[in-house]
Amino acid sequence: MDAKLLATWMQFELEKQGCLYQDDVVDHAVKSCTEELLRENADGNQVLGRKLLNEFKKLNADTVVWVRPDKYWRFRVPEDEDGRDARG
Repeated sequence: MDAKLLATWMQFELEKQGCLYQDDVVDHAVKSCTEELLRENADGNQVLGRKLLNEFKKLNADTVVWVRPDKYWRFRVPEDEDGRDARG
């Protein structure tokens, strides 16, 4: 599985569930033997790598936001500010 295929899976899961947690993507990547698409952050946790994030963003740059405190993506709502990050 490459970054484009995993990003497509992420988009499918987001559409099915309404939100997508980073931990669920990390778990799926590990189980799918695609850990090369992950990286280790400053706290020592596995997170999505830049290549995977870029592929995912290509699929939904204007329709999805990242909720940083809870580490998940969801669809944009009218109350969201411009940009990719959301408050909750």
